[in-house]
Amino acid sequence: MDESDGEAMTMATEAVSVRVPVRSAGHDLRAIKIVLHREMLRFLNDRIRMLSMLVQPVLWLFVMGTGLGSLVRGSIPGIDYRTFMYPGMISMTVIMTAMFSAGSIVWDREFGFLREMLVAPVSRGAIVVGKCLGGAIVATGQGVVILALAGLVGVPYSPPLFVTLLAEMFLAAFTITAFGVMLAARMKNMQTFFGLMQMAIMPMMFLSGAMFPLANLPSWLHVLTVVNPMTYAVDPLRQAVFSYLDVPAQVNAVLNPGVRWFDFHVPVALEIGVVAALGLALLGVGIAEFRRAE
Repeated sequence: MDESDGEAMTMATEAVSVRVPVRSAGHDLRAIKIVLHREMLRFLNDRIRMLSMLVQPVLWLFVMGTGLGSLVRGSIPGIDYRTFMYPGMISMTVIMTAMFSAGSIVWDREFGFLREMLVAPVSRGAIVVGKCLGGAIVATGQGVVILALAGLVGVPYSPPLFVTLLAEMFLAAFTITAFGVMLAARMKNMQTFFGLMQMAIMPMMFLSGAMFPLANLPSWLHVLTVVNPMTYAVDPLRQAVFSYLDVPAQVNAVLNPGVRWFDFHVPVALEIGVVAALGLALLGVGIAEFRRAE
């Protein structure tokens, strides 16, 4: 091999060299922004999904709420039963949308897009945070549509009330998205993910007090509602709504009893703290699962 051949090989080596950017906080923040933006674009471009996520809670609210209301009308004077169900339907809308947002991770894995994100020079935690924030914002935006129906069920259009509900909706959506991301980190097909999510979410939804009052329950059912994390996401929504309603004290005690740990009445601030702590814990587990993922 002569000198010219050696120089040619050196030039070729230099031509194919790749410089990988050093990971930094700036890169991670940009990754969070990109993942969040992608989640929002994906949702806004899928109008069928937007409509389908609204059908179920609207049916529960106006069909089942009207039917059940006709049965209990005499026992809860001064309030429409749909008004009671309204906070639960907000939570159902937010939770279902957040669950589907988390499931997009499995979809990305099937089509290979997730692998491209995982090899990017950003921390995997940034990808998880972006996914959770995107899912929470999308789910909260979907919940705004239910907020627009407030007047139809006797809930006043009050800006302070809506601000409170939006904050509580966002927190619940973030926690559910983090839960879904944690489950989706290792799953490889959509059928398994949604089967597992339905098995986990639906019992928690029914045991959260979204569709029936938590007062005067049998002891075994009361225990299940107290240990159910979703109860602490639904109850603050109902407390906020009922604080703007003019209902008799005895009716309020039945429909809006709050959550009790034995004789201790759990304040709303503590309930919100439980949901926030759970969301951060699930986020941490989700990040750990992604770091171990292929």
